[in-house]
Amino acid sequence: MMPASETAYQKIRAFILQGEAIPGMQLTEEKLSEISGVSRTSVRDAVRRLENEMLVVRSASKRLFVADWSDGEVDEMFTLRGMLEAHAAARAAQRIDGDALNILRGINKELKDAVNQSPPDITCFLEANRRFHDLILECAQSPRLTKLMPALVEQPVVRRTAHQYSKIQLNQSAVDHDELIAAFAAKDADWAKSVMTSHIRRAFHSFSATAAPESP
Repeated sequence: MMPASETAYQKIRAFILQGEAIPGMQLTEEKLSEISGVSRTSVRDAVRRLENEMLVVRSASKRLFVADWSDGEVDEMFTLRGMLEAHAAARAAQRIDGDALNILRGINKELKDAVNQSPPDITCFLEANRRFHDLILECAQSPRLTKLMPALVEQPVVRRTAHQYSKIQLNQSAVDHDELIAAFAAKDADWAKSVMTSHIRRAFHSFSATAAPESP
């Protein structure tokens, strides 16, 4: 049986990452206990882990909130993610095999099918996108990257970016994936690194453009 603190951690984490929580929302132990179905003691253990992942933060008065990042923090988050994912792509290009390439092609077809729904199926898009990037990380064969990446990739600000994309931007993501697959097939680490870098920076600028307040 899963420990109560682990149950609390997984359920509260899902509540945040799946977009049910609004950035800046105050969280109480009572609310988190209700969400997770466990005691407040177990909730406190889970919250400490979520604080370490920067998914929740405490104010000076010790109140707990869903993390809400400044423009500078979002920029840094995407920059760090771009650096690590570019490195992962370069490593993957040197190590990927034919079977993994075919799986990437299949996942990207699922992603394109999700985009071509009317309206686009964002849930399926996010799931396919996650599997695509997870497989690249697996092919990179780097335990260090495997430990470092999730905290950046799973930040809810990154997940919410997909909901802010237009269909043209969602299609561009699929095009980027096609080029990554071509770079992997050519075993060209520099090409793969370059495509991944632009892929992540494009996501950042799309987020910044949609998050900016409208002009009066």
